Amino acid sequence: MSTTSPAVDQREAVLEVRELGVDFWVDGQYYPAATGMTYSVKRGEVLAIVGESGSGKSSSSMALLGLLPPTARVTGSIQLLGRELNGLRERDLRKVRGNQIAVIFQEPMTALNPVYTVGFQLVETLRTHFDMTPAAAKERAIELLTKVEMPEPATAFNKYPHQLSGGQRQRAMIAQAISCDPVLLIADEPTTALDVTVQAEILELLRNLRSRLDSAILLITHDMGVVADLADSMMVMKDGKVVEQGTALQVFTAPQDPYTHSLLSSVPHLGQGDTEAGSAVIDRAGEAPVLSFVDVAIEYPKRGRVPAFRAADAINLEVYPGEIVGLVGESGSGKTTLGRAAVGLLPIAEGTLISAGIDISTANAKQLRPLRRKAGIVFQDPGSSLNPRMPIGESIGEPLLLAGEASGKQLDKRVQDLLTSVELPTSYRNRYPHELSGGQRQRVGIARALALAPELLVADEPTSALDVSVQARFLDLLQDLQQKLQFACLFISHDLAVVDMLAHRIAVMHRGKLVEQGPRDQILRNPQDPYTQRLIAAVPLPDPVAQRERRESRQATKD
Repeated sequence: MSTTSPAVDQREAVLEVRELGVDFWVDGQYYPAATGMTYSVKRGEVLAIVGESGSGKSSSSMALLGLLPPTARVTGSIQLLGRELNGLRERDLRKVRGNQIAVIFQEPMTALNPVYTVGFQLVETLRTHFDMTPAAAKERAIELLTKVEMPEPATAFNKYPHQLSGGQRQRAMIAQAISCDPVLLIADEPTTALDVTVQAEILELLRNLRSRLDSAILLITHDMGVVADLADSMMVMKDGKVVEQGTALQVFTAPQDPYTHSLLSSVPHLGQGDTEAGSAVIDRAGEAPVLSFVDVAIEYPKRGRVPAFRAADAINLEVYPGEIVGLVGESGSGKTTLGRAAVGLLPIAEGTLISAGIDISTANAKQLRPLRRKAGIVFQDPGSSLNPRMPIGESIGEPLLLAGEASGKQLDKRVQDLLTSVELPTSYRNRYPHELSGGQRQRVGIARALALAPELLVADEPTSALDVSVQARFLDLLQDLQQKLQFACLFISHDLAVVDMLAHRIAVMHRGKLVEQGPRDQILRNPQDPYTQRLIAAVPLPDPVAQRERRESRQATKD
């Protein structure tokens, strides 16, 4: 993207922050989360705050709205359109929240109320800030859902958050955030859980919102492609301090701080994969696949008034020993459904599914029991897949204990070896999941999945919530483990750059069907199916100039 123009510099500053500090009171003393932050965001400008988990990005941004816990102390000046927000009474702050400043939170499932429909929550927001009749508010809510490209907005209006896919939940929350036409939009990792095509639409939506309302946007993200696509200026944070600030073009093309340099070099992008490995067609004659789908269909049964739904149909896919197959596609395309079916967590409606030598399509619960030892799964959200009341050493050792593989000192030794294999200190075995970072929890998930040395590993979006540097280390670790143990791996992701780094072959899903599959280079460099072409064209490039050219050419094609 081009550098911020002089016209933008002369505009009114929506937000001015001076010497902002955020400290948390822990065990009798204050610990700094952010110190000495000074910046301003003008009308029509997008400022991206980037950095790893724990750098202070979210804490400093939540401080703007007084959304920190009571143990936090906020110092410095926060001015919105010239009005001081730091120290404002709670009653006055509530009028600012949602109306003048809106937030798109990172995790929509925890930000949306699970006991109310999406429509009810949108109507509530509108009627809180505007004098509207219920009918008018409903009409406006459906209009907002249409604006954020929600499939079947009138139907989605009556759905609960858990009935929507991750990408659809994020759209519902963005609709809620923009409902009052805010002057400042804080977007905290707004596209983390979204597919590239949806992400491109959401970024376009945010860009239109900025130009239509002349709103300022504070973008908190670890996705450098998103920063390159949307940001005018950017600020890099490390350990609570701002280490570099400037226009997006300056920081991307000539980073001054060594940390910024290492952060940008960790970003995966299309074309990084080993071309020789990615284009090779391996002769598998006579070799049995570890995972085999033959004309498989998977259905979710009828529940109450919700009709039966066929989530996947006519699936033919094989994964061989020592091979990583990347399964890509949009939210709701059926990727996770295939992954869960592969480890016996979903029944098969039609066809034959053989996983680690066990025919799942005809097996009962007792016959499926051996599969628990032969197939492992790493879930998308490690926080919710680990028992919060159990130290991680017990979580990792549990499969070994239940399978009768080890106990006592032998079990303790196996747990220590598994922690070492995923590059975690053995002392961590007594820690609880909440005491670990997202990247560390994800490593625990891998150690647990690999405890019984499975023949098949299903990794369901394991890197979606990780910082780029943590993600890079995680992917290196997964590759090393896979080469050493030679398990077959079905790697489910919407991040094509990650799949490019890892996969030998790629299968593309769209609306419950496999539309294309083949060697990695064939799919990513020479896609044949129009949907695959659209998917690859939507991937944001971590380069402001190249990304602007790509966006303009995409816009020209649409026009």
